[in-house]
Amino acid sequence: MANPKSDVIHLKPVKFEVVSVPIVGTAPLVVHHFGAKAQQIVEDGMTGVPRPKKQPKDPAAEYEAAFYRLPDGSPGMPATAFKSATVQGGRFFEGVTMTLLKQCIFVYGEGPDQLVPIIGEPEMWRSPVRVGMGVVDLRYRPRFFPWEAVLRVKFNALVLSQESVANLIEAGGMGGVGEWRPSAPKSYTGTYGTYEVKR
Repeated sequence: MANPKSDVIHLKPVKFEVVSVPIVGTAPLVVHHFGAKAQQIVEDGMTGVPRPKKQPKDPAAEYEAAFYRLPDGSPGMPATAFKSATVQGGRFFEGVTMTLLKQCIFVYGEGPDQLVPIIGEPEMWRSPVRVGMGVVDLRYRPRFFPWEAVLRVKFNALVLSQESVANLIEAGGMGGVGEWRPSAPKSYTGTYGTYEVKR
């Protein structure tokens, strides 16, 4: 007679740990928050609302609207951007997959928008862009350099060690975060937003 207990699966409790990893930028960080005004313009286009007459560009207003702000007004960057970079850093290592890493790593953010505070003084960055057939426009964005941050990361300790997490974060820093980063889908020359672990 078969032992009924032989079919029982015994699972160990998942062991989660939290580690704070300081990072330092190795290239300028350019942030671009898709603000409420820009979202309204897109929504109006989708719902058939006539676009208002084009107004003169306001560089200062465009610059300010591009910030991600924590509840206290200080600048930040979405925690999801750093998680994405860290997961993509898994490409550099054998034995892990990005699918696995997406489920094993969580980067904490602050406030309703889940932002990682950025330590640094911003400046207005003016960049030319092509918006049509030979048409050139200017964009105004906050740019930080030097800059630092502290990533507070929750991870599955049954799969990863603290050292592995730090190595993944550093590998992800090669692809960077923000505008004109090397890992941007349509970027072939991006060099901004890279970082390394501050050991």
